[in-house]
Amino acid sequence: QVQLVESGGGLVQAGGSLRLSCVASGRTFSTLAMGWFRQAPGKEREFVAAISWGGVTKAYAEFVKGRFTISRDNGKNTGYLQMNSLKPEDTAVYYCAAAANIAVLPTTPRDWGQGTQVTVSS
Repeated sequence: QVQLVESGGGLVQAGGSLRLSCVASGRTFSTLAMGWFRQAPGKEREFVAAISWGGVTKAYAEFVKGRFTISRDNGKNTGYLQMNSLKPEDTAVYYCAAAANIAVLPTTPRDWGQGTQVTVSS
């Protein structure tokens, strides 16, 4: 099991940018797919983006394509989510997650972080 800690959330105006980070503990991070989910108030948690263990394969939810970019640095045990052109509807708690492979991550992540709040004002 890997422990995940997110950071980088905050308050930003619409059209602005934020970069979320997810630091993993343990030596297995580089062998796992990792990704991001979000949960807005009153809504279910939803998949945002995922990246394979080597960073070659990426997947995005339709509503973030062209605006968000997922990346990772296995040497630093860290994953990132660069969020540009933010909209008020992007307001949510963002969670980092890990799974055995990118195919299963969107539906059955194995490990979760505690979340970081992102608030986008209009």
